[in-house]
Amino acid sequence: MSQEQSAHHLPAPCIIDSGTIVNKADIQRLLSDLGRVRYIHTLDGQLQSEGEGWVLEVFVDPDRATLVANRKLYLNVLSFDYLQLHQSLEKETYFDLIQDNRQLRLIPVANTLQDPEVTSNIDAATLEAMVAQVLSARWDVQLDDEDDDCPF
Repeated sequence: MSQEQSAHHLPAPCIIDSGTIVNKADIQRLLSDLGRVRYIHTLDGQLQSEGEGWVLEVFVDPDRATLVANRKLYLNVLSFDYLQLHQSLEKETYFDLIQDNRQLRLIPVANTLQDPEVTSNIDAATLEAMVAQVLSARWDVQLDDEDDDCPF
């Protein structure tokens, strides 16, 4: 058996709570449902900025930038070489996005949907973006259902 054939029988990686992820699709899946996070941006180990915000979009596009502004995060997976998963002392997982000497740490904030103070402070633009994503997903499902009913 050739080495190439035996490689096809290896199981997919299994990473639980800590490890390094280089596959862009896996990184996108991990980040896409984070919601509210605390972020820490460092360059050459020096703090550049930090704050809290909502992850509104996680995408893979060579022509678009990662943007962090006004408590909103738009994360382009292609802006980073890899992601490292770590666990805090409290056993909570956090994410380090690494690109050369730049690191963007994302620390999920506890279940914010159950915190009435947080949900009442969501600004209109954030709420609008969240509703648009839900409606878009629903329309996609409806279009798929209509295509299934089509006799052609």
